[in-house]
Amino acid sequence: MNTQKLLNMALGGVDSLGFRLDQLGITGKVNRHNIAAFLMAEQWHLEGEWDSIQARVDRRRSQFEQITHFVETRADAVLGPVLKRVNRFRTGQ
Repeated sequence: MNTQKLLNMALGGVDSLGFRLDQLGITGKVNRHNIAAFLMAEQWHLEGEWDSIQARVDRRRSQFEQITHFVETRADAVLGPVLKRVNRFRTGQ
């Protein structure tokens, strides 16, 4: 079964459900247009949430990179002179 047939079947079911509910006087708000509007609004909501998560991940990644850069530069500043002395002793100077 292809997706178009499934989609048409689902929309037909929504239409018939909305029609039955309307006949019973329960509501006139269940139809394919309102469901599509709801799904589109939820899609935008989820995309916004995803963008928010991505922004937080990017911020944490940037903070981690700053910390690692700081640690590397400090380690070079501290270990550089020590390694020079060790190498000088190894060569016998």
